[in-house]
Amino acid sequence: MGIVGGGADYVFHGLAVWQYSGTAGGAAGSGRRLVGEVAMLLADYLHLATSSIRFSPMRSFLTALGIAVGIAAVVLLTALGGGVQHYVLQQFTQFGAHIIAINPGKSSTFGVSGAMVSNVRPLSIEDAESLRRIQGVETSVPMVQGNSPVEVGQLTRWTTVLGVNHETLQTWQLHLASGQFLPDDSANQARNMVVIGAKIRAELFPDRSPLGQHLRIGQERFRVIGVMESKGQILGFDMDDAVYIPVARALALFNREGLMEIDVLYQAGANEAAIIEQIKALLIQRHGTEDFTITSQSDMLKTLGSILDLLKAVVAGIGSISLLVGGVGILTIMSIAVNERTGEIGLLRALGASRQQVTYLFLLEAAALAGLGGVAGMLVGIGIAWLLHAVIPAMPVQIDWLYVLLAEAVAIVTGLLAGFAPAQRASALPPVEALRSE
Repeated sequence: MGIVGGGADYVFHGLAVWQYSGTAGGAAGSGRRLVGEVAMLLADYLHLATSSIRFSPMRSFLTALGIAVGIAAVVLLTALGGGVQHYVLQQFTQFGAHIIAINPGKSSTFGVSGAMVSNVRPLSIEDAESLRRIQGVETSVPMVQGNSPVEVGQLTRWTTVLGVNHETLQTWQLHLASGQFLPDDSANQARNMVVIGAKIRAELFPDRSPLGQHLRIGQERFRVIGVMESKGQILGFDMDDAVYIPVARALALFNREGLMEIDVLYQAGANEAAIIEQIKALLIQRHGTEDFTITSQSDMLKTLGSILDLLKAVVAGIGSISLLVGGVGILTIMSIAVNERTGEIGLLRALGASRQQVTYLFLLEAAALAGLGGVAGMLVGIGIAWLLHAVIPAMPVQIDWLYVLLAEAVAIVTGLLAGFAPAQRASALPPVEALRSE
């Protein structure tokens, strides 16, 4: 049956089907006929809804634009947030995921406001060596860090000096480019040997091999025995712009009484909590009190991950504000559409369409507008994210498809909610009064 309304031609078969489908199964006993009728009904609804959208392209475009902007904002912001999260977690795991750090000092309170005492006692090389006796511990690296000028002939460069031991490569997952790493010398027999980073090698030894050459760190002379493989920056720290010397020599160089940190590498699959308790018990036994702080990398990663997840959710929430604006746009446009299509609504009701059918028709139109706007926003957001990454490769981008699908679902729900009131008002129009408006 052909229906002319709102300036557009429609074909609507579903009125009779809706009336008939309730008895079709019992009368004919044929499921196929019922399915076909329901499919025809749905096709009619879709045809009517999309025909109205096609009839007013500019109005439909402006309506969907608000939703598209909101979805694009959500997709783009969550992609950037996900990229930052992936980048930071990747940086943290550069040193491996089975490291426990021990730092000197522990703050404690005594139950009185302001009564906080900080005990900072030095950690020693002997403390680090004693931790190797704990079952499940593979390596223990004492560490001291400072800055010092490094001189080769007339060339001088300020750089980071790391005092470590022979187990650093395994613990921090570093690799040598040439030569060897620091030998397993005892603390009182540490020799003046140095392993240099890739950037130090390029700056101070541009045209010759540094192996066997000497350089001066502070006021002491060291012999180069190895060159590190390029590692790049980790959380802003340039691993290539550093030199590695025996920890005992670093303590003397920087005039320090104790270590800045001890990094313990434990076996994969070992009980981290049990190892931490053993470390705590051993150090308390050696120091007489708990004057140190133990931090596991897994705890840091969990805390960091939860913070970044919250940040990404907040970013998505900010982008979702645009969806509310789009919802208001759909509400406004659909309300206008009800006034413009009063005659069409009256004709549908006069031909037998129920109030429920008219409601479904307008709801479907609102959902279609929101859905189309959502798809357009998804494509725009993903396109901008990939374009930013292509133009600025250093900018991390990671599409979170869960957020993308949720954003599309929220867009459709927003359209349904925004279209509900106009749909109810359209279905409540009396058929005769609606026809008189033409």
